[in-house]
Amino acid sequence: MGFRSILLMLLVVSICVSCNSTNETIKIKGSDTEVNLSVQLAEAFHVEQKSIFISISGGGSGLGIASLLNGTADMANSSRRMKLTEMELFNQKNIQIDSFIFAQDAIAFVVSTEIPIDSITIETLKGILSGSINNWNEITSVNKKINIYGRQSNSGTHEFIKHKLNIEFSDKAKEMNGNAQILEAIKYDHSGIGYVGAGYVSRQTNSNLKVLCIKENDSAKSVSPLDAVQIAKSNYFFQRPLYQYYKKSSFEKIKELLAFEQNTSGMNIIQEAGYYPINK
Repeated sequence: MGFRSILLMLLVVSICVSCNSTNETIKIKGSDTEVNLSVQLAEAFHVEQKSIFISISGGGSGLGIASLLNGTADMANSSRRMKLTEMELFNQKNIQIDSFIFAQDAIAFVVSTEIPIDSITIETLKGILSGSINNWNEITSVNKKINIYGRQSNSGTHEFIKHKLNIEFSDKAKEMNGNAQILEAIKYDHSGIGYVGAGYVSRQTNSNLKVLCIKENDSAKSVSPLDAVQIAKSNYFFQRPLYQYYKKSSFEKIKELLAFEQNTSGMNIIQEAGYYPINK
């Protein structure tokens, strides 16, 4: 377990100090992309609302939605829209749900600085992630086998990339538990490529990592996932909304947290954490 993972666990524990099983404890589960941001928002919210405690854990968007369904979470963080099959499960249990988009994320594709490219086209990414391009010498001067680092199938980020590119991932792609693991792997594997939320790389100081700009085609302008101006204009191919799903019957319990995420303090935290506000 890396330092950041340990720090995250300590932050979650700190939020839950003295939190018992009362109705004032809000349980949030789901997206690994959203978990660090949720912790920061929850800490700041608890300073203002000391009687409300928040428990946060990751595990993937699919896990969060399943936890909402089985009653072990009050809110599900999800970096993708809920699937029709998932919505049907809620309907079968006569559970009415609602959703709230509280931020935008941009997926960053990361490689080692030893790979001599600064941008990559959508078609080339399709080839790499599907496995039809498997050596860097097919697009660069470096003769190294490409290793893919991604997320498990229950991850919203995995689903988003798969559907955005309309591909099936290579069966050789390595499935990692979270964004931090992907970055850590590429720090040591200089032939690797991986995808993570931009909020994770914006805080990186490791000089061995490089965020690739994305070109929709050979003649298009390259756009960085770290360019807030281009994100605000919706010009980045891999930007997406971040969702929080909840049962309508739980709204009174969570409404103050939702309001905090939309106010000036919440929006400042979202931006400082490397995410992007919702265009209004």
